[in-house]
This record gives sequence, C-alpha cells and structure tokens, in this order.
Amino acid sequence: MTSLSAKIQDVFDEPACETNRGKNAKARKQGCSKPLTPGAAAGGCAFDGAKIVLQPITDVAHLVHAPLACEGNSWDNRGAASSGPTLWRTSFTTDLTELDIVMGQGERKLFRAIREIKDTYTPPAVFVYSTCVTALIGDDIEAVCKRAAEKFGLAVVPINAPGLAGSKNLGNKLAAEALLDHVIGTVEPDDAGPYDINILGEFNLSGEFWLVKPLLDRLGIRVRACIPGDARYIDVASAHRARAAMLVCSSALINLARKMEGRWDIPFFEGSFYGITDTSEALRNIAELLVRKGADAEILDRTETLIAEQEAIAWKKLEAYRRRLQGKRVLLNTGGVKSWSVVHALMEIGMEIVGTSVKKSTVEDKERIKRILKDENHMFEQMAARDLYAMLSKHKADIMLSGGRTQFIALKAKTPWLDINQERQHPYAGYDGMVELVRQIDLAIHNPIWGQVREPAPWDRQPAGQDDLASTKNGTATVNAFNEFAGATAHRFGDR
Repeated sequence: MTSLSAKIQDVFDEPACETNRGKNAKARKQGCSKPLTPGAAAGGCAFDGAKIVLQPITDVAHLVHAPLACEGNSWDNRGAASSGPTLWRTSFTTDLTELDIVMGQGERKLFRAIREIKDTYTPPAVFVYSTCVTALIGDDIEAVCKRAAEKFGLAVVPINAPGLAGSKNLGNKLAAEALLDHVIGTVEPDDAGPYDINILGEFNLSGEFWLVKPLLDRLGIRVRACIPGDARYIDVASAHRARAAMLVCSSALINLARKMEGRWDIPFFEGSFYGITDTSEALRNIAELLVRKGADAEILDRTETLIAEQEAIAWKKLEAYRRRLQGKRVLLNTGGVKSWSVVHALMEIGMEIVGTSVKKSTVEDKERIKRILKDENHMFEQMAARDLYAMLSKHKADIMLSGGRTQFIALKAKTPWLDINQERQHPYAGYDGMVELVRQIDLAIHNPIWGQVREPAPWDRQPAGQDDLASTKNGTATVNAFNEFAGATAHRFGDR
C-alpha cells in the first residue's frame, strides 16, 4: 500500500489548484476532498470514482477484482453513451468467495479471468480495479497485470483505487494517475496535426458531446481524445500528441490536465459547453490555444464566423420560449461545473435563480457563481430534504433542477422537476443542447398536470351552503353501505 499512499499524497498536493496553493503545508496534506467515513459511502467511494472516470472508455474490458457485490453496485452508474463498441457495458468480475480469500487464491483467479477475457473478447486492453477486499488481503494486482500483459500480449492496466482509500473525487484523480502511468503516451500516432485537441472530464452523458463535436469538425479541429466520453483505448494512449486541451470538470481531472501540460507541453483551460455564451467562449479559447501552439491564425476568424452563425440560430429558437419563461424562478440542487454553467445559461434567457447548491463545487466554481449571481445568499452548501420541501411547498421556486434522488421532494411539493444530473435522458451541451434544456424546462413548468394536482380533491370541494347536508348524507350512506357489507359477510361465512 506504500505506492497507493504516495499516489494519494501526490494528488492531494495539486499545484494547479488555486485553493491548494493557498494552504499551508499541513493543510495541503489533508487534501481537498472530505475523508471517507467507514460505512458511509453513499456519496461514492474511491473505487466508484475510478470506475466513473474510466468505464466510458468503450472498447476496454473493465475487470473488478472483488466479491460480486462491488461490480453489481457500480455497473453502468452514469448515463454515458457510445457510438460504437459495447464491451464497456459487459460486467467483468473475479467474484471472489470466502474460500478464495481464506486460501489465498485471489491472484490466481485474477490471472485466469484476464486470460478468459482475452480469449473470448480480444479487447485492446483490460483495466483491473482493486477494491477494499483485495487491498486488505494484499493481492498484488500490479504484479499480476504486468505478468498477464507479458504473457498475453495486450495492455493490462492496474487501477489501484480501493474504496477504503477515500472519497469518489479521490478515485477520479487516482484513475487519472493510472492513465498517466500506464496508458497515455504508449502509442505514437502517425497522423498528428496542428489542430488536434483533448477534451478532459467530458463524459458524453446522454450523447452530449455529439452536439459539440460537429462544431469542432466544421473548424477543422480534431478531437484526439475525449477522456473519458465515448473514448477508444488507442485514442487515450495517443493523447499526448494533442496540441491543446479543454478541461470540463476540473474537480475530477485537474491532475491529468496539469501533468499532461508538464510532460508533453499541452496547454489547457477550464471551460463549459453549457449555455450559449459559455459554448462560444470555449470555442474561442480552443482556437486561441491552437494558434499559440503553431496553428494558422485564420482559424480565429473562422471560429468567430461559426459562433455568430450558431448564436443567431440558437437565439432565434429561444425567442419562442423567452416570453413563457421570463422571470420564472429556478432552484438548482446539483454541483460541480453545472452549479455555475447552468446558472449562467438560464439567466441568459431571463430566468431567476433562487438558489444553487455548491456541495461538490470547487472554490473556483463558487467564485464564478458569485460573479454571475452577484449575491452569495443564493448559494447553499447543502439543503436538507425537509428544507427543500419547505421551500418548494411555499412556491418559492417554479421548478427544481436536480438529480433523481431529490425528485420526489419536488413531486411531493407539487412542483415541476427536471433531471439535470448524469441520469438525464436529454443532452444539454452546446447551442442545440441549450435549446433542448429550455424546451424541457418549458414543458415541465407548463405541463397541465400541475394545475390539476394543486386543485383540492373532489371530496374536499362542496357547494356553498350544502357542506352540512352533504356531510350528513355522505355519512349516512357510508354507514348503510358498511352495515350491508357486514351483514352479507356474516351470512356467507357464519356457518364455516
């Protein structure tokens, strides 16, 4: 576990994090993520975080070295999408039993599992995930992976991020370290060009990246690797030959972006594809970085032409919704990049933000929110379910955007709700994604069902002046019906 401890210390001491740089040496060692309390991994453990970052690499076999429950609990836990391979959606696990653990058969069983995957599926690589159980019993997955790679002639990558190491966010970073140590830089492409970029921290949820990639294609910009969304192993392995990078979720992969810049001189910036303004700004930044790295400056003009065209189209589509949504109040119970990018996007069409959660947001995310909202009172670290319900039931918001875990709070409060997290069914990135987001919000708010569920129940509505009479008649009818039922039941079953 010495190497794992060193990795954890390394990702905690992150030079690219402004928050980390402002700490003293003692505070820096504690890291940015809250430590994981044993038995309280509801927010996700390190293994879960590593699997989230790596599973969308779609042609790789992801093998979990653990008892069955670890893989069953983590499989397909994000809404990532693939344009081709489906191997990533096949669950692989060594399914360790008590007997395997007691008899020390874990490493042998892992080696046999790698061989079976290679013979059956012939993937370009196998990613092997350590878990709490295998870390505690001391299985050396790195040695097994090295031996299997030599024996079978394919890449076998150890992912040393057992759940007991820490939180989900730590697992994100440990997964990035595994890519840096074993994958990126292992394949030399023969077609590297001056317009190659990497997109880091983009998961292609509900196919969102497919709304952005055509814009880059029109500019002649090639995505060498999108890590991890809809990625292929060879793309990730050759990602070191990109000229620039965009970091979408800094909280997860800031260490990957920073170390790729240090090793291969790939400059990066943090941006967002949510909202019209942020999408345009991201395209500008990509073009400017490429020019700095030697691309022809004419790409700047082409980028501005494309932006002007796409913004005009998007704003024309949004005009149909502006009058219907102007002044509507939105509560966001999410985090990370969405805590500020979605806020900015909705304010662009005149909606009012009454609150946004910053539980999973970095200090930089929070500073962006302050600049956008100009009011810290609309930011909350965490809101208990009862407080969310109280806010919604008092009609302080017209709609709540959140993940699936809090949807029932909104539904109980008879308030429209829209899924904005990874389980969502609609893509919201880019210009077309922004239009789709607004369309879904409009559909949710103006759905006629809300007018119906907020009406008093039929039995609570009585004509004026007839309340007492109706109550008497209803009470008498109920008593008579019950007596008839009781008598019939006694007659039918009395002789048995």
